[in-house]
Amino acid sequence: MYMIKKRCLSGLVVLGWSCACCSLVSGQDNKQLSPSDSLKLQIGTVKLDSIFQIKASQVNPVEIKKQSLLPYTSLQQYLKGNNTGLYVTEPSGEPGTKQPMYFRGVSRPLLSDIDVFQNQPLVVVDGIPLVGEHPFAYAVQTYDLERIGPATNLFANINIDMVKSIEVLKDVAAMAMYGPNAANGAIVVQTKEPKADKTNRIAVNMYTGLAQRPQVTTINGEYENKFRKQFYDLYTSNGRYDDGDSYPVYLSDSLNMNYFGKSDWSDSYYNNGLVYNLNANLSGGGPRANFQFAAGSTQDKGVAEKVKLNKYYALFGLNMRPLTWLTFSMQANISRLDRNRNLNMRDRFAQLAYFPDLSAPLSPNKEVYNEYLSYYKKGFDNNKTNVVQGYGKLQLDFGNFHFLTTGMVDYNEGYRDQFYHSKLMESNNFASNYYGYNQRAIFENKAYYDWKIDAKNNLNLLIGNSLQWDTYRYNYAYAYKGVNDFIKVNLLEDDMNASNYLEATAYPKALIFKFLDRIRHNLVSFYGRANYNYDKKVDVSLLLRTDGSSNAQPDARWIFTPSLSANWNIKNSYFISNNSLKDLTARFSIGRIGVSNVFDDFAQGPNYVAQMGFTGNQLIAGYNAIAGLVRPYESGWVGYNIPWAYTDQGNLGLDYAVEKKNFHVSLDVYMKQTKNQLINIPSYSEYGYKSSYMAGMDVQNTGVELTVGLDPIQSDRFKWSTALNVSHNQNKLKALPNGLEQLVMGNSLLEVGKSLDQYWLLSNTGIYKTDAEVPKGMTYNSIQLHAGDPIWKDQNGDNRIDDSDRTLQGHRLPLLFGNWFNNFVLGKWDLGINMYYNIGRELINQEMATRFDFINNEGAKKLDAIKEITYWEKRGDYSKYPLYNPWSSVIPYQADQDLFLENASFLKIRAITLGYDLTSLLGGRQQRIQRAYAYVSANNVATITSYSGVDPEIVDYTGYDIGSKMQIPRIYTLGIKVDF
Repeated sequence: MYMIKKRCLSGLVVLGWSCACCSLVSGQDNKQLSPSDSLKLQIGTVKLDSIFQIKASQVNPVEIKKQSLLPYTSLQQYLKGNNTGLYVTEPSGEPGTKQPMYFRGVSRPLLSDIDVFQNQPLVVVDGIPLVGEHPFAYAVQTYDLERIGPATNLFANINIDMVKSIEVLKDVAAMAMYGPNAANGAIVVQTKEPKADKTNRIAVNMYTGLAQRPQVTTINGEYENKFRKQFYDLYTSNGRYDDGDSYPVYLSDSLNMNYFGKSDWSDSYYNNGLVYNLNANLSGGGPRANFQFAAGSTQDKGVAEKVKLNKYYALFGLNMRPLTWLTFSMQANISRLDRNRNLNMRDRFAQLAYFPDLSAPLSPNKEVYNEYLSYYKKGFDNNKTNVVQGYGKLQLDFGNFHFLTTGMVDYNEGYRDQFYHSKLMESNNFASNYYGYNQRAIFENKAYYDWKIDAKNNLNLLIGNSLQWDTYRYNYAYAYKGVNDFIKVNLLEDDMNASNYLEATAYPKALIFKFLDRIRHNLVSFYGRANYNYDKKVDVSLLLRTDGSSNAQPDARWIFTPSLSANWNIKNSYFISNNSLKDLTARFSIGRIGVSNVFDDFAQGPNYVAQMGFTGNQLIAGYNAIAGLVRPYESGWVGYNIPWAYTDQGNLGLDYAVEKKNFHVSLDVYMKQTKNQLINIPSYSEYGYKSSYMAGMDVQNTGVELTVGLDPIQSDRFKWSTALNVSHNQNKLKALPNGLEQLVMGNSLLEVGKSLDQYWLLSNTGIYKTDAEVPKGMTYNSIQLHAGDPIWKDQNGDNRIDDSDRTLQGHRLPLLFGNWFNNFVLGKWDLGINMYYNIGRELINQEMATRFDFINNEGAKKLDAIKEITYWEKRGDYSKYPLYNPWSSVIPYQADQDLFLENASFLKIRAITLGYDLTSLLGGRQQRIQRAYAYVSANNVATITSYSGVDPEIVDYTGYDIGSKMQIPRIYTLGIKVDF
């Protein structure tokens, strides 16, 4: 069962290197090995980082074994709920989409996808800090929905079947080894290493399964008419549809079978999806040289609109020790991700920045809907992502002195080519092309000396430096109104100077828009670390680090960040003879990590931008193909005196474990404060600027994390192991620039002393049934309230409702989250059950707000007015909402009121796995089979919640449930895993 370990800081996890100071295998005790002893064992067992024992939250080894069998396609899906302190979101069931993570709360308010990016933790795979995506592409988008390009989840390339351990670093001294990259936490993934026993090993894992389409209740125009008729009966004379406001044409004719006939669209929209995985791993060699090769393919197919993600991956690793003092290691990991995206109109129109006539929605009739879908087939939307990661390491070992030099690279590139037929956009076709890449190269050197002072005192010294070069770039172009639907050109590759083909023949010159951008970031780091151990009772570690960033301003280029951690093994100090006590350790850490700027323009001070938004886009590089630069009036003034932001964190922890029933508890209490952050605040309006970037925003996160494990039954025949983890986090805004106490950002209010993730809402207490019930002179934004309007609470008693009466309510992020894992073993059978929960989280049911606000949304050219085909699906509980006057100028069904705020706490039975050990059955016929295991699984089995929406989990960072996100499917799989 899950063992609490003191984990080494494996910042340099190398394929084929085993940890010299601890074992990550359940049931083994940590054993400190001297470098000289380790060299006698196998290749490279001395790892410079592994000398330092740092507490981490490790994924339950039993769960890793179980989850490697499940049809998860991203690292985030494996991590969800399995680590205290790490909150993973899955805002869509569409395969390959982004899945943000938050480590110990949020360090800044989530006002846009750019803020979401700046809250993401670092992911390290086999020692390589991955570069990930960059949010600068959002600057050319009018709507903050999907990043331009393929927007594929880059962590979907990690092959979980090859993973040996996944650890979330908690100790600030552990995170500090990765510098500013790990300011929001670090997740360390170590792959399996080859066996150094001169025996070739082959492992095969395969499964196939079905993603089950959901069962839904469809509606048609007759149902919608009945819903709207109750409003007309109340608020129009004689209940006539033609009074008060024009009635939509598509609902006016009950003989129109396109809307009043069969509502069978779900047969074309939803589908059962095939999922499969085939992964093989070959390893071999001996103590002086070993290798590993793995390859595989995975398909994850969704349950709607034929969405799917296909993955192809290969890994090769090699370790050699030609001399007793020289070790060489290298690894390359290559992946390809192909994604079929959704056909949502909301996503398409947001990307096109063009709204056609929305007066008639999609028909619920299957034949009509299929005709609409046929026009997609006359175009294309190709999304491809290539990922390459690798390293080369050279280690020199001379007695107690060791030196390691490492070169690492992480590169990913994405392509998206689109063409939409003119029938989809009022006779205007559309084409776009995207190519972009993100690249990180690191050169690192480390020197280590192990000084054994005497039998009880040991001092380890480490010094190092690293050079990091990051580059992000994209080329993007789109065009409207091609001459016909058969010329589908590549806007990026065609040479406009050599030919006037695009301007004269394919697309009008004025309707071709091209964008290119590049951001670079260089980081130089120097650090030293000392670790002192006294008689296996006390460990003290001190890290001193300085980092220089090219994105910092010249007068604040460097930042110095110290950190200190200490472990006190109370068992070894006072209870060493107590055999029933397995572990009793107290932990303490405190330190600072720098937070580097994401954008390089802050390093320049005042600057010009390509910002001429005459088309309505946020960023246009010129007018009529003529480039132009202007001051950043729209995006905000950038000035001087911008310091480094940084995160201070303190942690207290206690680990307790006893032999009886393998009972263990791990408790952590922490405080994290991120200071000097930049935020764009309204200012300099007299000079034409909308806002300016200023430093001085401070955010504090405090929390408690608890893990409890127990083996209630451990007989020879039947075993039961259980583990529960609980995480609680509370964030608070501590300061704003210039001493501000409040700041309104869109529909959000930031208030010093309050949480960042709260909604800014009006409090709804009912409905005015008659004009006499309305207090005399009561207004909403200077509009007189009448019968049929909401009763909004007048918080300040000034007899008028406005923004001053909005209050902070609810929380977008859960107050408690975690999982409960159970594993049962009966003979050769085993059963695993994983349950995931969120408690204390609220959502705004915007889908219901939009449904009831049909007057303001009918035919309007805005995102909220778009009716996807799922508009013809019965959702929600209509009886919860009063019948307001939808024609009222106060917009009674606006989403920003607590009428639509719902408790979104839930408990999910996330996975059930049943397996059988076939080894003994096959071993008699084929002795080379070391283990054979067959299994079946069910995923996303059931959700227990009071939330009236589709699923409380599929909502993005805004907390507003728009209802158009694809559902997380229930998946059934059958598989087998064989080790030769």
